[in-house]
Parts: sequence; structure tokens; C-alpha cells
Amino acid sequence: MFRPLTRTQQRVDIVVAALFGLFALAATLIPWTSSGVGSGVVDERVAAVVAVLLTAVYAVALALRRRSPALALAISWGAALVQMATGLPPLPANLAIFPVLYTTAAYGTRRVFWAGFASALGGAAAMTLYLIVPGFVQVPGDREPSSVATHVFAFVMTFVASALALLLAWTIGALVRTGIRARENWHAQQLAEAEAAAEAQRTRIARDMHDVVAHSLAVVIAQADGARYAAAADPDAAASALGTISQTARAALADVRMLLTQLRHTQADGPQPSLADLEQLYAQVRAAGVDLAVEVDPMPRGETAASLQLAVYRILQEALTNALRHGAVGDRGARGGRVDVRFSWHDERVEVVVTNPIGAAAAPDGAARGHGLIGMRERAQLVGGTLEAGPDGAGRFVVRAALPREGGA
Repeated sequence: MFRPLTRTQQRVDIVVAALFGLFALAATLIPWTSSGVGSGVVDERVAAVVAVLLTAVYAVALALRRRSPALALAISWGAALVQMATGLPPLPANLAIFPVLYTTAAYGTRRVFWAGFASALGGAAAMTLYLIVPGFVQVPGDREPSSVATHVFAFVMTFVASALALLLAWTIGALVRTGIRARENWHAQQLAEAEAAAEAQRTRIARDMHDVVAHSLAVVIAQADGARYAAAADPDAAASALGTISQTARAALADVRMLLTQLRHTQADGPQPSLADLEQLYAQVRAAGVDLAVEVDPMPRGETAASLQLAVYRILQEALTNALRHGAVGDRGARGGRVDVRFSWHDERVEVVVTNPIGAAAAPDGAARGHGLIGMRERAQLVGGTLEAGPDGAGRFVVRAALPREGGA
């Protein structure tokens, strides 16, 4: 029933309604004469009192037009019916009907919206009947065709003029309503896009966090296990393993700090891994005791897009992490299985194949557990590529990615 308004809006509406009431009251009382006022229904004094009260009622409807369009419309109809019932002529206060119809279309509910439209047509018809029909009925016995035609023409023209005036106010409100809805839809779209962008950013950071932490912890665990078994027989090997753990942990800490910075400040993307960082990745994996073989054929030519470099690095990082965690190369220091990495840099695409033995720590179907495979597939899809992963039937797990080259030679 009541719309929320600010204090400023409420004060403006009250002031406007008060000024309108004073203007309408002055315009009603100053030219007021006894001739024709309240003819046949009430005397002059009663008509004057009713006119003053109706002016106040219309002013109240004007003050409530934005707060409650439905209530303002109901008050206006009530005042109009009383005015017609008392036989009063049109009053200056009747001008309040136009802003009331405007607000029903601009701010009213769906029902109030169409009630305003119906009121514009119904009000025009009531006004025409009230002004024209009594004059036609009271004409003395003369019913010449010309007189009838004149009254019919006056009836039609009065209705058309009244309807156009009232519908104009309602139509302007309907146009304002359309603008308000369009602005609200635009704001909602902006919020939805902002939320989608924030969700995409959080997903990307979560994916990077998983790649960094999972790989680093896998290397640290492998080194710690190797150092524990080699500590008694070869102290130097244990010291080397501890050095590798320290270096890997520091690198992981730096990456995590960068990701947390991105989480706090979305504009600061920070440097991302590229193909130049693959050698460091290979060194970390080999330092964990993995027999890693890398083959590149054919070699890359031309420029490689940064997004493709990041995708290749993250896919390879996750695949090698899974080999450490779930493959035979990560089982209690046994390093007999070899991990093969093969790159094929074609003109239109790059193929990455990682093959490792399936160990006892793997899932029953040979697949790595967790979100690693999901993250690798997402990485490939982000650059328009595909990724397949699974056992090959010969006791080895194969990750195969095909990524389109953007800007390749």
C-alpha cells in the first residue's frame, strides 16, 4: 500500500500539496458568486463549504500520490463522486487528478497501473455525462434534429478531449515506469556481471592455489620420505633433500602470497608461470627422486600466447604432481618407474603427453583422486583445447592434452 520514500521526497510532496491547496482554494473562493453554484442541490454556503473540503481532500491525494498511488487514486475518485453528487461545477482542485494518474502509471503496482488506465477512461466518461447530459435533458420541449446533433457532437468532443488529457498524464507515467524498469534491469545486470567476474576470479585463484600447494607438498613429501630412509646410510643425501624441501617451500610460499594478493586486490594479477619456468619444475621433480624424461619434437616456433604457456605449465605441473602422489615413482622411495613427458609443437596446436606407472597409491581405476584432473581439463578448456586422462591398459597412466596455438608461426 505504501512505497518507501526518503524524508526529502516526503517533505517535497507535502510542500507541493500545501502550495497547490492554497492556490486552488484562492482560485475557488475569489471568483465565487451565488449564480449557478450548487444549483438544485445545495445552497450557496453549503456549496462553498463543500468546495473548500474537496480542495483539501484533493491536496491530501496530491501529497500521497508517490507514497501510495492506490490510496491517492481512491481519494480522488471519492472526492469526484462527492463533487458530482453535490452538483458543484469543475474546481481548480480537479487539476490534482493529473499527477495522481501519472503516479499510478509510474510507481503503482500492476493492478494500480491498469486501474489508473481504467480511471482515465472512466473519469472522462463520468465528466462528459456530468457536464453534457444534464444540459440536454433540461432543454425545453424542443427536440429538433439540429439540437440533438449539437448535443451529441458536444458529448463526443468532450469525451475525446477529456480522455486525451487524462490518458496523456497516464501515458507519461507509463513511459517513466519503463525508464525506471530499464534502469533497474541495467543495475541488476551490472551486479550479476560483477558477481560472475568475482566468481571467475575466485575460481581461477582456487585453481592456481591447488596447483601450487599440491605440487609443492608432493615434492616436499617425496623429499622428506627419501631423507628419512637415507639419513642413516647417507647423511649428505639427507642434507640435500632438506635443501630441496627448503627451496620448494620458499617458492610455494611466494606463489601463495602472490595469490593472496590477487584475492585482496583483483587488479594485481602478478607474474604467471611460463615455458621458461619448466626447467625449474623439472628440477624440482627430479630432485624428488623421479626418473623424468622430456622429449620435444617438433620444437616450438614463433611466439606462444601467454595464456597457452600458463595452461601448458599448469597441466604439466598437475600431471607430474599426480605422478609423485599416486604413481609407482612415489611409493616409499622406490624410484624404478620412469615418467615420460613429450611435447609436440605443431603450427596450429601443441600436444602434451605425460605417462607414468600406476602405483599402489592410485585409485582402483588408476585415476588420480581429488580435483587435479578437473583442474587440468578446465585449464585446457580455457584456451579452447581438450584433455584426456586415464590408464592405457598396460599399467601406465596417460595424460594427453591438445591445445590450439594462438599466434603460433
